[in-house]
Amino acid sequence: MNQALQIRSALTSEQLPAPSQTWLQSFISQQPPQQHSLPALVATAKARLLAADLTTPGLFDTSSQLPVFPRELLELSSASVQETRLSYDVIVQVVDLENLSQSRWQQVQALEAIERGEQKRGREIIRIPVNGDDDNEDDGGGDEAGNESGRGGRSAARAAASSSGPSDASSTHRLVLQDATGQTLFALELTRIYRIGIGRLRMGEKLLLKKGTVVARGTLLLEPACVKFLGGQIEAMNKTWMDGRLARLRAAAQAE
Repeated sequence: MNQALQIRSALTSEQLPAPSQTWLQSFISQQPPQQHSLPALVATAKARLLAADLTTPGLFDTSSQLPVFPRELLELSSASVQETRLSYDVIVQVVDLENLSQSRWQQVQALEAIERGEQKRGREIIRIPVNGDDDNEDDGGGDEAGNESGRGGRSAARAAASSSGPSDASSTHRLVLQDATGQTLFALELTRIYRIGIGRLRMGEKLLLKKGTVVARGTLLLEPACVKFLGGQIEAMNKTWMDGRLARLRAAAQAE
């Protein structure tokens, strides 16, 4: 078995989509000789694949059966179907995300707080260092009641990053998911999935929607057991989305 087939087999064993032979041969030819061991090639190919746009021409063989959204889910009539289920696994990428549990003004205020270098958790305001880490600094209680003495900047940043607000455990998010043909569907958390949240889920991140995932009136209903997070992100897509998110929320809030 040649290297391209070995890499392809290794990727599919991890439930990743199989890239085209052309893509694989081009990828192998671009690697330096010291990187031509199979484990190194597989790891690099996986990272490249997860960072790629699924809709990129030539990424997959046109003759292969891509695991994309069933055609019937993309038709207007799907909105009248009370419930159906995916009959096979589908690999998608995230192209939009919204927290439906917060008003748009609340989301604007939260993002503005992050821009100022602070994020609220419960009744406590956590100061996040904006320029570099402050591991050696001791807050000594900080300027807000309830801050723990001696908490370093990095630990505060980690704590803030791990929480999107006091209602995070009960938040509901709506996603827009895109398959390899560029078709999109809405997805809604049916059961809270911690991995889904602003700052946790990146644009272009790849998800595996498992066979049996419920689709109600054209919307995918997500539960922990039906989603596998494959990782990755599309840097340009994520940057554009993040840069424009605050402006979009402000405009939407003003229009309400």
